[in-house]
Amino acid sequence: MVSSLPESQEDLQEKDIQHLKRMRHSCAHIMAMAVQKLFPGTKVAIGPVTETGFYYDFDCRVSITTDDLGKIETEMQRIIEANLPIIREEVEREEIKKEIAGLNEPYKLEILERIPDGEKITRYFIGIPDGGEIEPSLLTVDNIKDNSKTNSCNCWWDLCRGPHINFTGEINQKAFRLLSVAGAYWQGDETKPMLQRIYGTAWETPEELETYLKQREEALRRDHRKLGQQLDLFSIQEDAGGGLVFWHPKGAKIRYIIEDYWRKSHLESGYELLYTPHIANLDLWKTSGHYDFYSENMFDSMEVEKQVYQIKPMNCPFHVLTYKNKLHSYRELPLRWAELGTVYRYERSGALHGLMRVRGFTQDDAHIFCLPNQIADEILGVLHLTEEILSDFGFNNYEVNLSTRPSKSVGEDKVWELATAALKQALDTKGWNYMIDEGGGAFYGPKIDIKIQDAIGRLWQCSTIQVDFNLPERFDMQYVAADDTKQRPIMIHRAIFGSIERFFGILIENYAGDFPLWLAPIQCRLLPVSDEVREYAELVAKELHKEGLRVEVDSSGERLGKQIRNAELEKIPVVAIVGKREIENQTLSVRTRQAGDLGTLSIIETITCLQSAIALNSTI
Repeated sequence: MVSSLPESQEDLQEKDIQHLKRMRHSCAHIMAMAVQKLFPGTKVAIGPVTETGFYYDFDCRVSITTDDLGKIETEMQRIIEANLPIIREEVEREEIKKEIAGLNEPYKLEILERIPDGEKITRYFIGIPDGGEIEPSLLTVDNIKDNSKTNSCNCWWDLCRGPHINFTGEINQKAFRLLSVAGAYWQGDETKPMLQRIYGTAWETPEELETYLKQREEALRRDHRKLGQQLDLFSIQEDAGGGLVFWHPKGAKIRYIIEDYWRKSHLESGYELLYTPHIANLDLWKTSGHYDFYSENMFDSMEVEKQVYQIKPMNCPFHVLTYKNKLHSYRELPLRWAELGTVYRYERSGALHGLMRVRGFTQDDAHIFCLPNQIADEILGVLHLTEEILSDFGFNNYEVNLSTRPSKSVGEDKVWELATAALKQALDTKGWNYMIDEGGGAFYGPKIDIKIQDAIGRLWQCSTIQVDFNLPERFDMQYVAADDTKQRPIMIHRAIFGSIERFFGILIENYAGDFPLWLAPIQCRLLPVSDEVREYAELVAKELHKEGLRVEVDSSGERLGKQIRNAELEKIPVVAIVGKREIENQTLSVRTRQAGDLGTLSIIETITCLQSAIALNSTI
């Protein structure tokens, strides 16, 4: 379990994080300043901080390539060496609008127009008066503007909320790097101009940069999109529309194993399974509130026999309707209902990313309907099940957050207090360290978020446990209490994988495509040294298959060396060589990816060896 730090260390860590964000934000501005000097006529769009660095979007007259990144870095280093001041200025809307129009910066103008009336409008200058350095106490926006031509090589600005560092020289020249160039639609909308996006990273020290670059290189090696194609697991077929996953036989086999495991685990934990439709009358989504609050992420509705139907973006309302099919007694609660339900959400093409961001995906949804005094026990049960499932898939380190009531919310104070206390009680009983995100909960209830740490230290948001006071109210859900009054049940949403697609992508990257034996689509491949021994190999394959093992015979007709090489490239955990000697002795020559040559084993020994490793979730 990933432990939280003592409070004083957490405060110090938070200060370091905020300084790093300011430094990266300033690095983005410095990059934009450098690009506009090197590529005259370039227009700037947005340049936010990311989890590991920053990027900026440009509308450039020429195509910027990776070959240009070196000279952009050199110009950035010149700006950093000059130790230019970075100064904030509040501006009036009409004044800055005229100035932007004069600079012919249409994207800045759009950004300005999106700033709500009454909100402060600020810009940040990077610049220094002619004549060199001056005392920090004398630095003002006016002396920069008066002594330098704005957006020249000596002075540059952009609209920005900030914050930033004070001087460009605070950035360590040896601790930043420009990484790549990509295309990005303005505002992520494919109907708008395609811009050029430059990604960069920045750290406090060169050592941190080097560590990150090594991790990034390893992450690229593990990229699930590349491995998915290499191992023939899945594809995204653009002919069918972007963001829709096609599961190939090997990937589908792993998905089946994951889903079968999931169902068995839930049935053993007291859940019942549901199957619900993929579409429903639009009125259902109006009742649930999704139509009002989530419509931009929903696909267009369709009319059928004068009724309007909507493809589902969520499973929750369907489970609520199932609950409402009859009046329940308090004696029946808790009810635990789980479903592997496929949902569809509109994501802009610029946001799509392999299996991690798609338009159609299967959530491992479950909803618990319980009494108020059952919340803590039910949450604890979910935590136990979450740990059991995640650990079986190889994830044992987590970061846990408890998010509490935001300023805008629904539900009575006493119910919020009860639910929040129950979540804390469950986490404390579990013995997990967690951080509290004050005000970070959804408007309809507090929640627990669990991030899993992968093999190279990255954190992935997967599991969520969410108390909901909104849907029971909207749908007038009831149960008959012990005193014969009708009361509202507590509704708990929870997902452990998040979605099958995304979790599968995380698994690919965590294992670098080298799945553990119990998950591997092909656990053992038999390699016949010639066509003469193929019949024996096929008979052995049938024996192994009868014992529940996933096995196949290499049918390529290649020489043995090439067969072994192909199995290595396809990351087959175990191969068994079949030749005349193996036929005579009724044996197999067994090799594994982890341990190498195991020598000659009988068929029974091979089966026992494989089955034992699978049962223990271990390698051979």
